[in-house]
Amino acid sequence: MGLFSTIMSKIFGHAEAATPSTTAAPTEAAAAPAAATPAAAPVDVDAVLSGLAANAGQPLNYKTSIVDLLKLLGLDSSLQSRKELAGELHYSGSTDDTATMNVWLIKQVYAELAKNGGKVPADWTH
Repeated sequence: MGLFSTIMSKIFGHAEAATPSTTAAPTEAAAAPAAATPAAAPVDVDAVLSGLAANAGQPLNYKTSIVDLLKLLGLDSSLQSRKELAGELHYSGSTDDTATMNVWLIKQVYAELAKNGGKVPADWTH
């Protein structure tokens, strides 16, 4: 599992935990594939991350900082980890220019979350 998949599962997993299903029996919900969940209802990424940030114990600028987003999700925010994420998401720039890469990464992560069933504010992806 790549880092982006981990990001997606952490965000979508928190959304699922916050909204228990009342339409499906527990055995049906457990049998449903995880990939089908985002298609069923968009996950409000802003609401999930705001909830996590409220309990973070430190201010994190997760809307514009890939480092802070990774920290908020309890993931490795090291340069090596971010370079791996850049590779996963097909970053074509130099990974030595970390400032440019980081700006691209945060926007791309939110754009990919939106493509995969996340409801993301438009200004987060531009």
